[in-house]
Amino acid sequence: MKKQYDLPCNIAQSLNLIGDKWTLLILHAIKGGAHSYKEISEALPGIPTNLLSKRLKDLCHEELLVCHLYSQHPPRYQYDLTKSSQDLDDVYNAILIWGDKHLNKSFKCLKHNGASVRIAYINEETGEILTAEDLCVENH
Repeated sequence: MKKQYDLPCNIAQSLNLIGDKWTLLILHAIKGGAHSYKEISEALPGIPTNLLSKRLKDLCHEELLVCHLYSQHPPRYQYDLTKSSQDLDDVYNAILIWGDKHLNKSFKCLKHNGASVRIAYINEETGEILTAEDLCVENH
């Protein structure tokens, strides 16, 4: 993938991996059960075939997908998420919540037992539930 941002920032460097057009949607389609090129293409109407091919190749190269040959003639592949791309669930959920709150027309929302949800942060050492106001960003 083309590196768009040369900034010492986790957001910028993450966008270098998953910020290209269609990339998150491709990963989300695979999470939803589309594993072959054809299934992914059908799950994403409007994606150009050359762009899908390039994104799948790039995502394999960046180790966000693993690719398995399942047919020799013609060569056909199955794509599966790696642990890194499985960890995007929180990103998808945050985008769903944000979209439900801010889009003129919301298509989906995140619920628990019929009730809306919000993002919560948990201190990994103490288990304490935090709010966004409790957090600060620190340099390593």
